[in-house]
Amino acid sequence: MSSTEPIFKDFVYKYSTLSVDHLGELQGFIDGLKREGKLSDNETYRGYLSGLKFEVPEDFPEARSIIVLAFLNKLMLVNFHLNGENHEVMLPPQYYASGLTEEKLREIIQNEIIREPGYRIERTTEVHLKLLAVRSGLAKYGRNNISYVDGMGSLLMLFAYFTDHPFEDNWTELSMMDECEDCRICRTLCPTRCIPDENFVIDVGRCVTLYNEIKGEFPEWIPPDAHNALMGCMRCQMPCPANREVIDLVGRLEDVTEEETVKILDGAPDEELLASLSKKLRNYYPTQSKEYFPIFTRNLRALLNPEI
Repeated sequence: MSSTEPIFKDFVYKYSTLSVDHLGELQGFIDGLKREGKLSDNETYRGYLSGLKFEVPEDFPEARSIIVLAFLNKLMLVNFHLNGENHEVMLPPQYYASGLTEEKLREIIQNEIIREPGYRIERTTEVHLKLLAVRSGLAKYGRNNISYVDGMGSLLMLFAYFTDHPFEDNWTELSMMDECEDCRICRTLCPTRCIPDENFVIDVGRCVTLYNEIKGEFPEWIPPDAHNALMGCMRCQMPCPANREVIDLVGRLEDVTEEETVKILDGAPDEELLASLSKKLRNYYPTQSKEYFPIFTRNLRALLNPEI
């Protein structure tokens, strides 16, 4: 299977639009959370935030609207073979290449959304996508600080584009899903108790996802049984009522052989192994270079708990 082969024959997506006039308000909201101490002081998390700003690109001052898109992306399963046994591991939607290229994204926007020639579109990765999706009416927050879209749940990828096309402004008040009102499933099942009861701003510094995306040893306060996916965490999403209709839309990646599994656990990648794993795991990023491979080794060891 090629890493560029799409998961779906036809990509499933929804979108919404809003005016760039709201960018100042969006930035003000984020700044307010910082002043009020509602955002984690974790250094890695603050590093993520430092490069994000709600502002019109300097080279595109004529931008008038933002198009926010959500694409359905399946939860993937992959078998790792070790000591004659099969170990099935999850790979969440955000961590593999779905086959949705930049060229395909632009084609969809130009031909299916704008539908008129002569308008410019420019992708941005420098905004808070979840907040943008919620304020555009495309998504709603879950109590777990994850964005949910009707018909997709949380199994999605978000994208945003500036355009000079004058789209409808769908500005929406910040909201949490109705399902969350009397539900505490995610809070109860979170292995590190990072989800508060009173709002949808989680304690990111205690979230498993933050630590299995970066290098280094896991903090001792993370329970060994907290690890449940090759990267990220699905503990609060699997049983979520808002995911009931989509959580079984799983795909399967090519098996990782016993020889490859042993090399991963030994932290001994060669170019042949990197190429094979990148293809099988659809560009899961620790397979891209030896520099990031220790993340792969650590995460898989946490899941398999090998005695080799």
